[in-house]
Amino acid sequence: MTAADFLPPALGPQRTFALVAGVERYDISHRWNLRGPARDALRFARWLTGPAEVPPANVRLLLSPLDEPGDLDWTDAPAMTALRTAYRPATEENVKSALLDELPQCDGDLLWIFWAGHGYLGPRQELMLPCADARPSQIRHLNLDSALRWWRTDLVKQRRFPLQAALVDSCRVDAPRDTRWNFGNTDYGGGSSVPGRRQFRLYASREGEVAQNDAERGAGRFTEALLGELGGRSVRESVSGLPGAALSIHRTFQELRERGEGWQLPQFIVDRDWDACSFLDDDLSRAALPRAAKLDQAAWDGLGSLFEGRELPRYAYEAYAWAFKAAGCTTPAHAGLPGEGLLEVVQDLDERQGGRGGMPLAVPFVRFLADRAAAGDTPWADRLGEWVRATRERLALPVLPPPPPPARRTVVHVRLETPPGGEAGFQARMWLRGERVHHIWESEGAPVGLDRVREELVRQLALIGGASETDGDAGRPAYTAVDRVEFHVPYELLDADFDQWPVPRGPAGRRRALGLLHQVVVRCPQERADTRAEWHGTWRWLHAQGGRHPDAVRIVTDDEVTDGLGMELAAQPPPACVLAHTTAAPHAGLLEAVLEGGLPVAVWRRGGGLPAPALLDLLAPVGPDGRPDPGALDVLALPARVREVRRAAAGVAAGAARAAAGAAHAHQPPSEGDQLVLLWDDPDDMPGLRSLT
Repeated sequence: MTAADFLPPALGPQRTFALVAGVERYDISHRWNLRGPARDALRFARWLTGPAEVPPANVRLLLSPLDEPGDLDWTDAPAMTALRTAYRPATEENVKSALLDELPQCDGDLLWIFWAGHGYLGPRQELMLPCADARPSQIRHLNLDSALRWWRTDLVKQRRFPLQAALVDSCRVDAPRDTRWNFGNTDYGGGSSVPGRRQFRLYASREGEVAQNDAERGAGRFTEALLGELGGRSVRESVSGLPGAALSIHRTFQELRERGEGWQLPQFIVDRDWDACSFLDDDLSRAALPRAAKLDQAAWDGLGSLFEGRELPRYAYEAYAWAFKAAGCTTPAHAGLPGEGLLEVVQDLDERQGGRGGMPLAVPFVRFLADRAAAGDTPWADRLGEWVRATRERLALPVLPPPPPPARRTVVHVRLETPPGGEAGFQARMWLRGERVHHIWESEGAPVGLDRVREELVRQLALIGGASETDGDAGRPAYTAVDRVEFHVPYELLDADFDQWPVPRGPAGRRRALGLLHQVVVRCPQERADTRAEWHGTWRWLHAQGGRHPDAVRIVTDDEVTDGLGMELAAQPPPACVLAHTTAAPHAGLLEAVLEGGLPVAVWRRGGGLPAPALLDLLAPVGPDGRPDPGALDVLALPARVREVRRAAAGVAAGAARAAAGAAHAHQPPSEGDQLVLLWDDPDDMPGLRSLT
């Protein structure tokens, strides 16, 4: 069929109408908010009223942006100025009014429907597009499939709108089947179908898939590709060229998959052209996989023996992520490992195959395991290395680069124990962990007070920082810097102000708080005896997620601190970290629950009281909706992040002190700084488990 066969002779800008909607802000929850759809809707409206020359009065623009509407890029053009005055919020009432009341009364040949925002599939696989006023009790939405059926009937006058195109930049994932997701049953009914009315649909994702959004640029990848195809085309050119544009977009994303540059990029459903016939050929519609070798039976037999009875090592996620880099592929968008066992991980890698160089992803994964295992399990490391060598030779694979070395940290461990006789003070010991563990100091005789421990810690830090060894590459002295100080303490000392201990720094007697110079954490391993399985299991789970997971962090408020909280936290691996948003002191039930639940990580404000701003605001990166995203918080990086927060708070406090007291006191920074405490119990790093008593 040629363009002349189906385009109405009078089709042009004046007989073209559109519903254009972009929804970023949702009433149901701030977690639904996303940045980009409003910008995409404006860009599509700009094409309609620009190159396509559609009058702004023919466009129904519905926007619910995250930012103030005036802050959006409206472009200095008369048509966009008119739309800026006429746009309405993307509520269900406005959507239905525009699509089912106003536009059907217009006399036109072509209807565009462009929608950007969230999308869910209902029980009958109908695409439901939530509106801005979606609420938990009623997720108000547009049922697009029902609306398009309605538009094919004689409820729209028979000679109007013979062409209708729906372009949707949204996910098409199944809506969860629980009572909180009440979409209701929306069906707009309809009359009798009108022969000859043609519809074209182009979706950003296949059923069950997520459409990708570039949060930094505030743009959907589907819209980006679509507008690139539309370019400067007129109305007639764009309509007749839509099937070709869809085919071009589809090819572009298939090529990305073939190059290994995207595993979860949008996959486009364009199952019908203007004549309701499928125009995607079989070769194109199949998902093309990268051309790389797959593991043979000998490789699988060897892995079965190597992995039998082996738990996931703590570095398994690092190995998984590095495998993609070594093979020249993009790391999958999902966080964490794809399975709970080593064989499951390798099966996932083998299904993905590898990059253009022909390297199966499973081989660099095992190579990384061998490299890290050499530090503690030499026989297993040797067997893994032999498997890599034999597999490379048998499959004629290219040479692998060496994996990156593990991050090296210098940590001082300070262990304090209450004397068994109940005397005042503490028995103390210190270790230095670098490449090896060294015992560096121990209290002798009578127990010592915290002042004595602080003096000795300051002395040891000076000795460590002053010692040097020759840098083999440069031939000059290299000095060791202490990254972290970990205090292993009795339960009653968890809230102590170790991070505020003053340490000499620089000239003129200047002192800095310990927590500003080093990462400072507290630990309480002696309280883990009854929950050792939960403690280790949660730590392993956290590493398997790469430190990030939507359920890894839990914010606990006062009303949640009950006698049953500890059992609730112990029920399953997530969460791994608690952020205390409580007014009571942390010992009033919260820390008991954290330790009983086997959680290795917790953050609270010393002495109790609500932190201002909230801990999630302080610690988590900002998500696409402009709010802190707990799923993006790297729990494994919290010691460094907490130090950053302490330094920022000290800088603000110092500025306030200078303003209040004048420059004469500016060289004496405040001793308090912030009041964050970080519990950080790494079960894999426990020097000196033997009791000091």
